[in-house]
Amino acid sequence: MIRISQLKLPVEHTEEDLRRKVAKLLRISADEIRALHIRRRSLDARKKPVLFYSYLVDVEAAHESAVVKKAKNLQITLPKDPTYRFPACGDRQLKNPPLIVGAGPAGLFAGLLLARHGYCPVILERGEDVDSRTEKVSRFWRNGILDTHTNVQFGEGGAGTFSDGKLNTLVKDPCGRNRLVLETFCAFGADAEILYEQKPHLGTDVLAGIVRSMREEIIRLGGTVRFGCQVTDLLTEEGRIQGVIVESQARAGSVCRNRRGTSEACADGREIIPAQAVILAIGHSARDTFQMLANHGVLMDAKAFAVGLRIQHPQSMINRSQYGREDAGMLGAASYRLTRQTSGGRGVYSFCMCPGGYVVNASSEEGRLAVNGMSYHNRAGINANSALIVTVTPEDYPDQTPLGGVAFQRELEERAFAAASGSIPVQLYDDFRNNRVSRMVGDVEPQMQGAWAFADVRSIMPETLNRALLEAMEQFGRVIDGFDRPDAVLAGIESRTSSPVRIWRNEQLESPLRGLFPCGEGAGYAGGITSAAMDGVKVAEAVAAQYRPLQPVGLPERIYD
Repeated sequence: MIRISQLKLPVEHTEEDLRRKVAKLLRISADEIRALHIRRRSLDARKKPVLFYSYLVDVEAAHESAVVKKAKNLQITLPKDPTYRFPACGDRQLKNPPLIVGAGPAGLFAGLLLARHGYCPVILERGEDVDSRTEKVSRFWRNGILDTHTNVQFGEGGAGTFSDGKLNTLVKDPCGRNRLVLETFCAFGADAEILYEQKPHLGTDVLAGIVRSMREEIIRLGGTVRFGCQVTDLLTEEGRIQGVIVESQARAGSVCRNRRGTSEACADGREIIPAQAVILAIGHSARDTFQMLANHGVLMDAKAFAVGLRIQHPQSMINRSQYGREDAGMLGAASYRLTRQTSGGRGVYSFCMCPGGYVVNASSEEGRLAVNGMSYHNRAGINANSALIVTVTPEDYPDQTPLGGVAFQRELEERAFAAASGSIPVQLYDDFRNNRVSRMVGDVEPQMQGAWAFADVRSIMPETLNRALLEAMEQFGRVIDGFDRPDAVLAGIESRTSSPVRIWRNEQLESPLRGLFPCGEGAGYAGGITSAAMDGVKVAEAVAAQYRPLQPVGLPERIYD
């Protein structure tokens, strides 16, 4: 394989143009190219409206070492990408299948890897399956009746299911886990472009089908997935996990799915499930579970995160700024990334930017309101939105306990709920700046999933955070023309950017409570779909490194290139 980096072509190029350019750089004929694989593609808009794609490609050809030597070009090398390999399994005997608490990206990938290698994992999810969940979330957006067990935060697929499905990550990947995650998504229905786009995304509509297919594969391989089953307590003995106590939500139609294809009602009330290994992939909003863990003395710390407001602009305005033209065409709706360090030392930055998307009511607790952003795969909405978030630290929290960040989030969400009587509170930017409630929209029409109403959004956050956001907005308006336009639409509160706690784990990824493996975003070790999935893979490896499989794998060892 030969690798070529920084290969540029106009965005309107054809596949044949790419092939000819590769042949020219390698000083071979196009016929000598056996195969061409795009490894990464990014947009170069420095000379807009003239736009280029910059490629990293791998090429299969005869006599590759000789071709590289002959080319004498620093762009041309022999690649040395890591090949993912699941580790050798340990020798300790499991009496019971490993339990995975949570069916978000971390839990699903941990379950898939363990199922592939004979561990027959059992996944316990407090919410419903992705199809039932989608219906329930849609009803919530229509009528405002919240199910605290199944919502935008809880249910199969995790919080990322109702987002833009962004897959970019800054996590270093010396073991090939990132590539494994992306290839797995492709195997279960994602477009192959996520393997090479600089900013890959799935979209809510595509992600739901992928999640369903992954669950079906886990079951086919011997795993079990139980919905409507919330872990409410731990069983421990002499510093080691012995199992969990589950309460089933009978009203939600809780079911147990396994490879026999059955759907069985879970028993009402409390149920003891024994286990020697429990992967805790609970997500960033499982506040009741954080409290239960604290009651058991599971070590955790409050950690810094960020809170802020969602802002909406016309997508055509963002396209014009980023591409030099309002019609994105084949390029797709443009995105942006903004960051600013304020005079007061706060970081303010855009987060979870959703091109052509919607602001959604992402609440999970009665009397509290949180928002998020969401896009479908085609990103065809008329507005762009992102969160503008301000960093907060434990010093900002109302108490200095490990759950101080949870208390801080809840306080902000209670203010947001009260501001518009349970609807999403909205304020135009100029009114936010001048501290007055808006009375009518301008040229930016709010695009929301869930009821919204004009309200005093500025009253939701502490004034120190408001001032930091206003200072940053002045700079952002210089970077993107019109970003600080008076009729930009603000909505709040964006409080679930990441987990407010970090649960301790050692180098073997195990809690001081032995047999408990904190995992993913909820445990404080990830920040987004891809990094959470990678952490799920990593923790599955840690469990396998200690224990023998429960059944023969029956398949050759999987190697992922």
